[in-house]
Amino acid sequence: MRGWWREIAGLVLPVDCGGCGRPRTELCEECAAQLHGGAPRRVRPDPEPVGLPVVHAAAGYANAVRAVLLAHKERGVLGLAGAAGRALAGAVRAGAGASPEEGPLLLVPVPSARRAVAARGHDPARRMALAAAAELRRTGTPARVAGVLRQRRPVADQSGLGAQERGANLAGALGVVAGGGRLLATGRVVLVDDLLTTGASLAEAARAVEAAGGWGRAGPGARHAAVVAASPSAFEINRNPN
Repeated sequence: MRGWWREIAGLVLPVDCGGCGRPRTELCEECAAQLHGGAPRRVRPDPEPVGLPVVHAAAGYANAVRAVLLAHKERGVLGLAGAAGRALAGAVRAGAGASPEEGPLLLVPVPSARRAVAARGHDPARRMALAAAAELRRTGTPARVAGVLRQRRPVADQSGLGAQERGANLAGALGVVAGGGRLLATGRVVLVDDLLTTGASLAEAARAVEAAGGWGRAGPGARHAAVVAASPSAFEINRNPN
């Protein structure tokens, strides 16, 4: 009910820009350019967790980008999912490319905890994944969402935890639903999320997909993930690999 009301309210009530607060526009041109106007790039956290796929991000997690993601995720500004999905689609393309002969891209969102989804009234990663898949199809790349990951046990709130603590908190926490492995075999898997910080969530998601046989014969360098945004330091490490 909460998510339904937010969607209806967004159609009839005045809105401000989710990035800068400019009135009477959900996302102004300047903030949209920060979100999806640049070229997506590969990102790596430091330290890089074992098993992390090749990750591409559309933008750095700062300024308008940070504000937009928080508005969508925490304040339920659901109309921003389309712009975030466009950014996510760009990151998917940058990593996985477009090879229809290899099957459609299967966007696998990293799941939020059930209590978080209930508190927010929506699942932000899934909503952005659906928008990204629609954008990819619109531009000629076959894609669909495969929401096959589930939390197998409760995990602690990740905020305030360091890289090692997050890894320990999430170890073994995710699994693929029954029959999900067969679904993942029908295309090329790309893990998707809104944000990369330590990489622990994506590494755990990759482990769960591998356990279900979802990567097929793809080696580590051919396993891809995409996020809307990443910490600026995750971009910087690629400029200074030594």
